[in-house]
Amino acid sequence: MVKTKKFILKRAFEGFPKASDVQIVEEELPPIKDGEFLAEAVYLSVDAYMRGFQQSIGEVMMGTQIAKITESKLDGYPIGKYVIGSFGWRTHTVSTEIRSPNGLVRDYEGLPISLGLSALGISGCSAYFGLLEICKPQKGETVVVSGAGGAVGSHAGQIAKIIGCTVIGILGDDRKGKCVTDELGFDYYINYKKGNLEEELAKFAPSGVDCYFDNVGGEISNYVISQMNRLGRICVCGFISHFNDDGNSTNNSRQDTWRVTSNALNWKYKGDSSGIPKVTPLQSIFVIKELRMEGFVVYKWASRWNEALEQNLKWIKEGKLKCKETITEGFENTFAAFVGLLQGQNLGKALVKI
Repeated sequence: MVKTKKFILKRAFEGFPKASDVQIVEEELPPIKDGEFLAEAVYLSVDAYMRGFQQSIGEVMMGTQIAKITESKLDGYPIGKYVIGSFGWRTHTVSTEIRSPNGLVRDYEGLPISLGLSALGISGCSAYFGLLEICKPQKGETVVVSGAGGAVGSHAGQIAKIIGCTVIGILGDDRKGKCVTDELGFDYYINYKKGNLEEELAKFAPSGVDCYFDNVGGEISNYVISQMNRLGRICVCGFISHFNDDGNSTNNSRQDTWRVTSNALNWKYKGDSSGIPKVTPLQSIFVIKELRMEGFVVYKWASRWNEALEQNLKWIKEGKLKCKETITEGFENTFAAFVGLLQGQNLGKALVKI
């Protein structure tokens, strides 16, 4: 018998996630049956969306992993092969055929298999389709990326540079800023924790902003949108600035919280019953400048993932696209890696190596 360790949700997150909200438990797995395989985790992905989803108490923490097949009774899934599956935060998994474009880890031609969770995985697909299909940047345009030091933002900015755009990254750390400019090719970066975001943006984009790849939301996005050009395009890929708002934040007078249930479609709004919460009005800007903003979910393009994977692999091999990863060692440190991600400690993709 094989035992697996897994992180389960002990209590719902309120405000910033705490170690006491989760618990590591052991579970004995049954022998595999015909049509199944046993896989041992090699890399776990930790992502900001995990904070925004509302899971049931006792469930395994959600997440994608790369795992190595150690036993198999399923044709096409031999021992020694690697798979990418939504197995959650656990060390061993009994599973059946994975019906997704990146189920079996492909040949990355000598590149690390960890890229299957970053540039050659969902992160890379998100950057590719979010930028090219929604923002549709053209050579010579100015593109702003918030959350530019993360897995998706750093990738999207590099694609914009490949197209021939001026790229400005917004982030909260000078170390990351120097990386995205000196190593990844961004033209400028703005540390929103220092100085004046509006003034810095006006300096680096004197002719305005054409495309905005938004991973953050909040007032940062309002500043960017206010400086967009006519017919500007906005891809809303994330809203991490709201994830830890429990309605009692000392730096936010708005008493409202958005939560996403596990099906990602059934939204619940918990607001101040005394009235509608106030926000910075942007409708006039959208009307006058004819802006277009679209929410982005990568699974809409699932049928075309291979296109993104092939192109990203080509760019990597050509040296046009560089992949940054922050790897934490040890399964027991998964929650710490998750907290570090929410605090902005990661550069590029945040992973846990088991």
